Amino acid sequence: MTSQTTPSDHDAAAVPAAPPRGASAWVEIDLGAIADNTRELCRRAGSAEVMAVVKADAYGHGLVPSAQAALRGGATWLGVAQLAEARHLRAAGVEARLLTWLYPPGADLAGALEDDIDLSVMAPWSLTEVVAAARATGRTARVHLKVDTGLGRGGALGAGWTELLPLAATAQAEGAIEVVGIWSHFAYADAPDHPTVRHQQEVFEAAIAEAQRHGIRPALRHLANSAATLTNPSAHYDLVRPGLAVYGLSPVPDLGSPTDFGLREAMRVVARLLAVKASPAGQGVSYAHAYTTTADTLLGLVPMGYADGVPRAAGGRAQVLAGERRLTIAGRVCMDQFVLDLGPDFTGAAGDEVVLLGRGSAGEPTAQDWAEAAGTINYEIVTRMGPRLPRVHIGH
Repeated sequence: MTSQTTPSDHDAAAVPAAPPRGASAWVEIDLGAIADNTRELCRRAGSAEVMAVVKADAYGHGLVPSAQAALRGGATWLGVAQLAEARHLRAAGVEARLLTWLYPPGADLAGALEDDIDLSVMAPWSLTEVVAAARATGRTARVHLKVDTGLGRGGALGAGWTELLPLAATAQAEGAIEVVGIWSHFAYADAPDHPTVRHQQEVFEAAIAEAQRHGIRPALRHLANSAATLTNPSAHYDLVRPGLAVYGLSPVPDLGSPTDFGLREAMRVVARLLAVKASPAGQGVSYAHAYTTTADTLLGLVPMGYADGVPRAAGGRAQVLAGERRLTIAGRVCMDQFVLDLGPDFTGAAGDEVVLLGRGSAGEPTAQDWAEAAGTINYEIVTRMGPRLPRVHIGH
């Protein structure tokens, strides 16, 4: 793959990337945009530190280069869901503070401690395994206790939190662990006026007060995700954990676009037309002939399908940019390809680029457009781009 460097992270548009030789479709990632988005999130976070969440291969943007770009933009922490992701970052030479929160019983926590990775603890069993790893390695484990404040997912809930605290206090007194943070996650952060938002903050603050009564006084309290980072300063505490916004997408599309929040999309998905052919009126197109041409026209074949992350549900609904025109997918999305009705006056040819998604400010279809067409969320659109699509990173 070819990478190019932009003159500055602050450039409004990155230098165009040369696609991989012979590639019929690819994903272009503007690392300068990731750095700039992180700077904006740091500005909005005020005195709170910023943990850039780079889980799920940095939301499909590439784990290591995206992490490095976020750090260049001012993030002081990185967060990943899976332990393997954290180990991969360390193996790549990333030295920033790093938190991971999903691991099963029997995971290699000793290796995590040797790699200086912070671990989330949400139940007595996970605390027991972290303590065992600390004793085996002779290292003090850095842990973040997770409290369930109402999401009903990970974290110690109610009596479970009360049970966990004295165990953590004992382990800390023994020197096996250092409780670095207490954290939780919102259920309705994308609806900042929802009553659960304030309620969860109250539960969070009560959980912290309960921990303090056990002698646990962590340096970091963190609750805010992307949506809360952008819309709820009262939830910033000591650290915020933006994910989606790092990549220039709006976590609250009903409240504002990326541009409204000072962000720009880092991902563009581009394909080349593989065929342009004349078609008569009345020609059925793709499986089950869900689309039929209404006049003599030209059909174009785009070599991306649901195996690459194009939602099958978006057939007949989502639009792409071909030349200077927005065109709707004609008929069903197949595993490896879909068809466009290019119209009778199309002057392009096989090899021309088609933009599936990119920057709304440039008139390109966006991840949000695709999400609405497919009945999903913009998170899913960018994270589902398949591994057989080469990634082209630009901007450092």
